[in-house]
Amino acid sequence: MLNLRESLQGVKTAAILGHIRPDGDCIGSCLALYNYIETYFPEIQAKVYLQDFMPEFLMLTNADKIQHDIDEDVVYDVCFSLDSADKERHGEYVKYFDTAKKTIGIDHHISNQGFAEEHLIIPDASATAEIIYELIGKEQLTKEIAECIYLGMAHDTGVFQYSNASPKTFRAVADLLETGIDASRIVDETFYQKSYVQNQVLGKTLKESVLHLDGKVISGVVTMKDMEHYGVTPKALDGIVSQLRYTRGVEVAVFVYELAENCYKVSLRSNGKVNVSSIAGSLGGGGHVKAAGCEVSGTYEEIVEKLLKLISEQL
Repeated sequence: MLNLRESLQGVKTAAILGHIRPDGDCIGSCLALYNYIETYFPEIQAKVYLQDFMPEFLMLTNADKIQHDIDEDVVYDVCFSLDSADKERHGEYVKYFDTAKKTIGIDHHISNQGFAEEHLIIPDASATAEIIYELIGKEQLTKEIAECIYLGMAHDTGVFQYSNASPKTFRAVADLLETGIDASRIVDETFYQKSYVQNQVLGKTLKESVLHLDGKVISGVVTMKDMEHYGVTPKALDGIVSQLRYTRGVEVAVFVYELAENCYKVSLRSNGKVNVSSIAGSLGGGGHVKAAGCEVSGTYEEIVEKLLKLISEQL
């Protein structure tokens, strides 16, 4: 087991990286580690580097300190890779990983092969934030750390509805709640609440969704033209694939949005019979057995046809 305190001994500078298009678990786990370092190792100059994210996550302590720009010619004593199955998932911030004197990876993606010098990969963990909780320990939890961990775990478990929420997860939640966090506010403001425009995009996607394979698969798409029409970016599309998955009788939900001409981001969700991690992996992506993603070139119709073939082979 990685010893976080020992890993930080003698360190003067630390970089914390998450993945591109950061989600709740990515943001929560990165900030939990940052707040831990700020509280217990104030002598360390730490920075979190992430792409822009939705403003509701600014409710977390020190979220406003997250760096979005590149610092030139900075070499860190240690670089933490969080919630990222491979180093390319760090996007432009990978330079800090490549040049750091020491690298540490912490993740729960089954597709992570351990690319850091030191790594802790626990595929059975509900979220990377849950692993951060294990590393920090109940005794060192502060309210500021706990709210970040809770948010990360809540987002990656569908507010503790998914099968990845284990008894261990709920025992951790009990410890987090004892710090006095406002759990209802965290979930309401960052998970359930959507803007009017987000609801419009969701409604359009659901209305125009298509059933395949005798109703076992559902697909939906948002094009660049759609995003331009509604004035949204991909950050506003979180939650659509999960809503598709709730359709009765569906085994796999496929949500696709356009990144560039003939280039799409694919999100896959399974209700259990299909291992979507293996499907995403075969297309250059990765993730979990029931939740995975990838980027695929081609037309929307070509991509869906390819995915349906792979899904039908498992069904």
